[in-house]
Amino acid sequence: MRIVTTTVIAFRALRRNKLRTILAALGMIIGIGAVITMVSMGNGAKAQIEASMASMGQNMITIFPGSLTTGGMRGGWGSNSSLTIDDAESIKREVVGAVGVSAEIRDRQQVLANGLNWNTQVLGESTDFPKIRSWKLAEGDFFTDADVTSAAKVCVLGKTVVDQLFAGMDPIGQTIRVRNIPLRIVGVLAAKGYNVNGQDQDDAIIVPYSTSMKRISKRDRISSILVQAESMESMRRVQDNITDLLQQRRQGRDQDFTVFNQIELTEMRTAGSKTMTSLLGGVALVSLIVGGIGIMNIMLVSVTERTREIGIRLAVGAHSPDILMQFLTEAVVLSLAGGAIGIVLGVGASEFVSWNYGWPSQLSPLWMGIAVGGSAFVGILSGFYPALKASRLDPIEALRYE
Repeated sequence: MRIVTTTVIAFRALRRNKLRTILAALGMIIGIGAVITMVSMGNGAKAQIEASMASMGQNMITIFPGSLTTGGMRGGWGSNSSLTIDDAESIKREVVGAVGVSAEIRDRQQVLANGLNWNTQVLGESTDFPKIRSWKLAEGDFFTDADVTSAAKVCVLGKTVVDQLFAGMDPIGQTIRVRNIPLRIVGVLAAKGYNVNGQDQDDAIIVPYSTSMKRISKRDRISSILVQAESMESMRRVQDNITDLLQQRRQGRDQDFTVFNQIELTEMRTAGSKTMTSLLGGVALVSLIVGGIGIMNIMLVSVTERTREIGIRLAVGAHSPDILMQFLTEAVVLSLAGGAIGIVLGVGASEFVSWNYGWPSQLSPLWMGIAVGGSAFVGILSGFYPALKASRLDPIEALRYE
């Protein structure tokens, strides 16, 4: 029997019991829909984290103060800063492939301007900061190396600070006060939005690190060091060289710093979303198996109900492979139809969640292909035994069946 004729007969048989066909396909529809929705949500969250990490800069390596052991007590990152300006200058001078280095001092201060006040982050940085963070200027200029050397009273504002203190005004050339220290505004950074931690990157004031250390924070240690590698391929080499150099400078003391590259930080941030995507995808795949069991059950019932029909077909010249192909085709058609509807349902559900709740979603053509292939495989797997059982019926016994 030809494939086309077999397919037509399969559709005709499925059409005779519409409600049962719909109920049999329901498990497959829900399973495929759940797979598409869950994977889209997981991919969307992962893509959002990766985009947020990318906005932090290109080929960036960050050195944090590491764990210190004091009197038998150990502390985590940032518990006690061990990094100095000399460390940053040594990296810039000696590490090949480090094309940008910025010593960073992080602080929060209440700032005043135009009779208004605002609590914001004050970052002490070097002139390499905009290049390392891929952060363009919307207005004005960045401070210069001369400003860093002289600890000049200048600053560059983030967009949020401008909106809060200089709404509708040109801030360039005006003065803002930090701890009663007047700072002249020389530039405004372009808007960047929120980072992976949900913090507003534009809510910041950038000053020369020397100004922060000598005039604002009064510190002799720095919070971290930002380094830009010349390329993504050289990041690991530059990272290893930085580690070796800083350890040499400590002359045998325990390592009191931690070096991370941007790829490692991204992987750390996305590890949770990957795990959740895998978990949700696994739960959804279980529903596919349940859907396959439902199809097998319906096909077994169908074989039993149509025993006499099978006997008649065998008696008039049909062969066992024809019967096998017919019932197998019915199972595959049932699975593929359920899979197609499930894909539409999954796409619609992910778009609805994204639009209604603001949750990011990213459809994956790969997973959609896997869903279609999976539904066909489940159809073949679940339909093979009932089809094999039907093809092995004895024509005489089948004709006697009531």
